[in-house]
Amino acid sequence: MTHPKNISPEQKYKKWIVAVSIVVPVVVAALFGLPKIEGVNTRFLPPIYATINAITALLLIAALIAIKKKNIQLHQQLVQTAIACSLLFLACYIAYHLTSPQVKYGDFNGNGEVDPSELLLVSDSRLPYLILLAAHILLSVVVIPIVLFTYVRGISGDTVRHRKIARIAFPIWLFVAVSGVAVYVMIAPFAEKRHNVVNDKRVVLQAPTNDVETKVPAHLTTGYRRFSAAR
Repeated sequence: MTHPKNISPEQKYKKWIVAVSIVVPVVVAALFGLPKIEGVNTRFLPPIYATINAITALLLIAALIAIKKKNIQLHQQLVQTAIACSLLFLACYIAYHLTSPQVKYGDFNGNGEVDPSELLLVSDSRLPYLILLAAHILLSVVVIPIVLFTYVRGISGDTVRHRKIARIAFPIWLFVAVSGVAVYVMIAPFAEKRHNVVNDKRVVLQAPTNDVETKVPAHLTTGYRRFSAAR
């Protein structure tokens, strides 16, 4: 039996790390099955938490540069700030999805569904978006315990094991932060339309018409031209 005084910081916090790693994904997943809180406008939050993701990515790169230069104190401060940013992101994300309708990629008319004509418009970009989104979600779950164990090993002076796991934590955490920004940029045009429809309390059922070209995001115009030619 291990004497309490001989318990390492990692062992001390292991149960908490495991608990957080389970609770956070479960809470986030539950958001999409809960009824939305009405009367609260949080549509301003997505650009904010996308910016937080971008800042997190920059902090991680700066932290890597700092440790390469043997500046351990600065490295630790930057990582702590990145963790704080991740917590702030989580709070914004939960607040938004508790109060906002679900947005689907390709939903040009904002009715909450993607019909065949809309699918044609995003035929070139939908699959890459879904792959990026799936990777972002999966790795955002995986990264939680990895980052926490990496941090605990770092602050406890377990340098060898800290460096070993940091080589895994850094690229995953960086990818999650950067892909979060990319996902936001790709879904933002559809989120704006969806919010407008919900807030106006109307549902637009008709398929996109010829005047939709002025509303199609730049990265989707290839699919739209193909759709127009087919008509």
